[in-house]
Amino acid sequence: MPGYSDRDRGRDRDRDRGYGGGPRFGGGRGGGGGGGGGKFGNPGERLRKKHWNLDELPKFEKNFYQQHADVARRPLQEVEQYRRTKVITVKGRDCPNPITKFHEASFPSYVMEVINKQNWTEPTPIQAQGWPLALSGKDMVGIAQTGSGKTLSYLLPAIVHINHQPFLERGDGPICLVLAPTRELAQQVQQVAAEYGRASRLKSTCIYGGAPKGPQIRDLERGVEICIATPGRLIDFLESGKTNLRRCTYLVLDEADRMLDMGFEPQIRKIVDQIRPDRQTLMWSATWPKEVRQLAEDFLKDYVQINVGALQLSANHNILQIVDVCTDGEKENKLVRLLEEIMSEKENKTIIFVETKRRCDDLTRRMRRDGWPAMGIHGDKSQQERDWVLNEFKFGKAPILIATDVASRGLDVEDVKFVINYDYPNNSEDYIHRIGRTARSSKTGTAYTFFTANNMRQASDLIAVLREANQAINPKLLQMGEDRGGRSRGGFRDDRRDRYSSGRRDFGRDRENRGFDNGQSKAFSANSQNGGYGGMNTSTTNGYGAAYGTNGQASFNSTQAGAFVQNTFQPQQFAAANAVAQNGVGHPSFPYAQAQAAPQQIAAPPMVPYAMPPPQFPQ
Repeated sequence: MPGYSDRDRGRDRDRDRGYGGGPRFGGGRGGGGGGGGGKFGNPGERLRKKHWNLDELPKFEKNFYQQHADVARRPLQEVEQYRRTKVITVKGRDCPNPITKFHEASFPSYVMEVINKQNWTEPTPIQAQGWPLALSGKDMVGIAQTGSGKTLSYLLPAIVHINHQPFLERGDGPICLVLAPTRELAQQVQQVAAEYGRASRLKSTCIYGGAPKGPQIRDLERGVEICIATPGRLIDFLESGKTNLRRCTYLVLDEADRMLDMGFEPQIRKIVDQIRPDRQTLMWSATWPKEVRQLAEDFLKDYVQINVGALQLSANHNILQIVDVCTDGEKENKLVRLLEEIMSEKENKTIIFVETKRRCDDLTRRMRRDGWPAMGIHGDKSQQERDWVLNEFKFGKAPILIATDVASRGLDVEDVKFVINYDYPNNSEDYIHRIGRTARSSKTGTAYTFFTANNMRQASDLIAVLREANQAINPKLLQMGEDRGGRSRGGFRDDRRDRYSSGRRDFGRDRENRGFDNGQSKAFSANSQNGGYGGMNTSTTNGYGAAYGTNGQASFNSTQAGAFVQNTFQPQQFAAANAVAQNGVGHPSFPYAQAQAAPQQIAAPPMVPYAMPPPQFPQ
């Protein structure tokens, strides 16, 4: 493929296939990305770990925080009350108090001028606690949900840090290095860095694979104070001597959990070995798995950890989460019915996440053939095509974006209202990041998820995420979680029952519709007889919204339902009068609607023995 001259291509392929995490997928420059070695050897094998003598290194300053008088006078009880209100948890020694107003951060005038132009009222929680900590020069870990302002949390202190260092000389590398997992995230960080660094004449560049190396090399040779890079391309330039990290004193690992999921750990360690050990290191993430904790222990010294939100896996509470338990064969028809509802809305920008690149291309092709304004993006597309598709999506020319997990992090489009998980991801952390593409910056959004029996091992994690966010939980999903838990705990199970849940009917596989006849020939036909949601036939309901009424979404209140103003999505479907039946408390033994009687059982005809003809023998 043109434009894939480095190792990012192989890594994108592995990520989109869902292989993910672990150093074993860190090798290979342009091939499959797995196993290390390959045609070009291990990335970074020519880089040698530097042995630093701190006495010989030039000294640098990294503590620039001057506590504002208002912050100093604030009583401890008021500080703790603010942290409880904003759900901020602090772990570590000597953590400064949070700020509540922008002027309390004591930023220089050239930073405050840009902030004032934005007309923001107050800093976000991660900024309120993160800015004083980052400005004080301490190593830190910041954990907050997507869309919470993490980028500015480290970029504004970086600008202050850079402006207190000596000017760059010829041959010097960057002072601030930001490592990001994907090109899209790296480009968005660079846009913010350019906007806020312009006032103090700071130069920045973005280094990523899939784009020509020439312009990136010229930027580095001219000298840049801020470098935002994906690990693969940066290692290329370090090995070839196009840049160096001798001047780097401010290191940021953005979306650290995602970088580990993608197998970047060996490359990250190679890069960090090239940076002086007395640097300031900031690690940012939306989740806190044990792999990220180990990386923090290795790279950070005496660090302070900030958590915003629940300590366990949690989603943005501004997102309405709806989970539909179905079969793979039912997904396409359900998707069409859902998109018909969404496209009738004024704000209808939608991202559909799929598992593989092939499915992304196939689904995009079929939807465009049927007239849907859809475009696809994944790791094998050239950078030029990816940029064009994202611009078409951002400006509303194509309101439907079909994507692999390459777009689940760092894609910052403010007005995405709907996320559809056509394929459930391999882990619940990726689910959090996918649905985090909507409800950015205190807005609201809706996430629909198609959940099949193949995803059964994720059921418990998904239920925990839904409960933490106070969402209604589909009774079928609860049943899957209980059955999964019962088997894993070794409890009593009746093995004569169906392999999943309490019989096939729980997954919509009744005899009339087993979900296997919805191939390409029947894809995207509106005349679906797919049994509806919760066993209702869509021909007897008002389409997607009304059929969803029996699927356990009793908490879909009138304010949220107001987004669907069509008569196919009536708020009274979710009234309290139906709540008991909808939440599975009075769930019938068979999935027939209450107004619909079960069909009469037809007695089987008596068995009649088949008369066997007498054997014929040759005369």
